[in-house]
Amino acid sequence: MNKTDRLLAIVLELQRNKVLRAEDLAATFETSVRTIYRDIQALSEAGVSVIGAPGQGYSLMEGYFLPPVSFTVEEAVTLLIGTDFIEQWFDAHYGSKSRTSRGKIEAILPEPIRSEASRIRKSFRLRTSPEDVARIQEKAYLEVIRRALLEEKKISFRYSKRIAEADGNRQSVRTVAPYGLVLLHEAWVLIAWCELRQDIRHFRLSRMTELIELEAGFKLPADFHLEAYKPPDDRNIRVRVRVQSEIADKVRESNNFYTESIEDGAEGLLVTFRVRQPEELLHWVLSWGSGVVVLEPESFRNRVRDELENMLKRY
Repeated sequence: MNKTDRLLAIVLELQRNKVLRAEDLAATFETSVRTIYRDIQALSEAGVSVIGAPGQGYSLMEGYFLPPVSFTVEEAVTLLIGTDFIEQWFDAHYGSKSRTSRGKIEAILPEPIRSEASRIRKSFRLRTSPEDVARIQEKAYLEVIRRALLEEKKISFRYSKRIAEADGNRQSVRTVAPYGLVLLHEAWVLIAWCELRQDIRHFRLSRMTELIELEAGFKLPADFHLEAYKPPDDRNIRVRVRVQSEIADKVRESNNFYTESIEDGAEGLLVTFRVRQPEELLHWVLSWGSGVVVLEPESFRNRVRDELENMLKRY
C-alpha cells in the first residue's frame, strides 16, 4: 500500500473507531509506529482534524466525515449485504475487495446509522453452501474466467455433461469464447461461444476440469448483451408424475428446475415437468423411491423400470 492510500485508509479507520493507538494502526497497515507518527503529521498538515491524546491514541474531531456521503439506514444495509454476497459467491480477489469495501462503507456512516444498520443485519443472513472442495475449485475457476472475460481471451477446459451422448461418453474438451457469467440456482454458469458446437452454449463451472486461459483472443459480438440474452427454450418433452401425499410437501420444497405445474389430486400431487430429455429427471424420480410414480410418457416409465431392475441385480 502506498502512502497516499494509507493516509486515506487511516482516516477511514479513525472514522470507524472512536480512538486508535499508533500501535493499533501500525498493526493494521503492517508498518512501523514511527511511520504512523509521520502519517498522522502529514494528515494534520493537510487539514484533517486528527486529535492525539497522550496514553490513549488518535481520534477525529467530532463531526469530521470523509467523504461527504450520506446514507439512510436502509441504503447502508443494502450496501453492506451486497458486500456479504460478493464475499460469499465471488472469487478470492473480489472477496477481499468486498471486505475492504465493507470497512470503508462502515467508516463513513455516522454512529447512529452504523449502529442501526448493524442491528438490522444481525437479524438475517444470506444462506450459502458449505465451503467444500468443489466450491473452492469453482471459485478458483471463476477468477480465471472473469479475467478471460475482461481481457477477451479464449479458454479451454474438459467438460462433463450431465447426460451422456449416444455412445455413452460424457466427457469432451471445449475451447470457447466467454461471453458472460450467470449465477443460477446457486451455481455459476458460463455463457460462451463453443467452437465444437459452433453456437452459444452454457457450461456449469462445477462440471469443468483442467481449465486454462489461452493466448488466442476474441471479440464480443456487438449485438450480444448479457442482460438481454435469453437462451432458446428447447425443453419440448413433458413428463407427468404422481406424488404420494406423505411426501408432497417435500417435493414442493425441492423446487425442481424443470417443474412446469403442480396440481392437487385425489391420490396426491400431479406434477408436470418440461425437459429436453426424460433422463434429466431419472435420478430425481429414483431419489423419492416408491413415493413418485411416472405417469407419462410410457417410454420414460419403461426407462425407470429398467433402471430399477438393474439396481436389484446389484443387491
